[in-house]
Amino acid sequence: MTQETGAERAAGTADRLYKTEAIILKQLPTGEADRLLTFYTPYLGKLRAIARGARRPKSKLVGHVEPLVHVQLLVARGRNLDVVSQAETLEPFVAIRSSLEATSRGLYCAELMDAFAPDGYANPQLFGLLLATLGRLNTGETEVALRWFELRLLHLTGFRPELHQCAQCGNALAMEACGFSPEAGGALCSGCRGSAAVQAGALVPTRMSLNALKSLRYLQANDYQEARRLRLPMPLALELEGLLRFYIRHVLERDVRSTAFLDHLRRVRGREG
Repeated sequence: MTQETGAERAAGTADRLYKTEAIILKQLPTGEADRLLTFYTPYLGKLRAIARGARRPKSKLVGHVEPLVHVQLLVARGRNLDVVSQAETLEPFVAIRSSLEATSRGLYCAELMDAFAPDGYANPQLFGLLLATLGRLNTGETEVALRWFELRLLHLTGFRPELHQCAQCGNALAMEACGFSPEAGGALCSGCRGSAAVQAGALVPTRMSLNALKSLRYLQANDYQEARRLRLPMPLALELEGLLRFYIRHVLERDVRSTAFLDHLRRVRGREG
């Protein structure tokens, strides 16, 4: 039997360990004191790993593996699940965590990232998008930041809605109120919106105002520094939120769970106001 050299042992250890930047998307309790983490990384994509003992108050991982925290992780490869060996917080996003509304918006973004990003598929642009959006929410930006995040996420994952040509017939859209159909893939001209096929239920359109069409086009076409100049009166903000929620629900084939809490907070704020 040959004896393993120090260099071979070091190489084997390196193969079993990897270090990665990550954003914690969610955590679930497991075992007596562990947490199952789902996190997104820039060069390894979405991963899952066990944080051993992370629910114990004296664990070195406490506070570093909470949802919406930007961390540096040292992870050991496991047979079934990897194991988090070390964690260091890079950005805790304290302002997000100190506000229930900001937390709910952040968790909404994390849920969308978890839903749209396939396991193990690296996309540094997606990582950068989520990190930048959490930074914007941390400084108090809200509606425009969320709508731009949704549209950019849809673009990067191959689900960009069509907003310039009719998604049904392909004709250029007139500058007027139109239809919007997730099944068709975006906006519908007035002719297709009222067509027999649509009326028979082949598509499920909703009305989109001209201001909503212009706003979505503007958000879709510009980087965030330009997009943040957009001003959204409350009725228009609610229309944009509803249209994109309608579209995302169709793409995912389910509701996004965190939207229910966002709606609840809005109702409470409305009663208090």
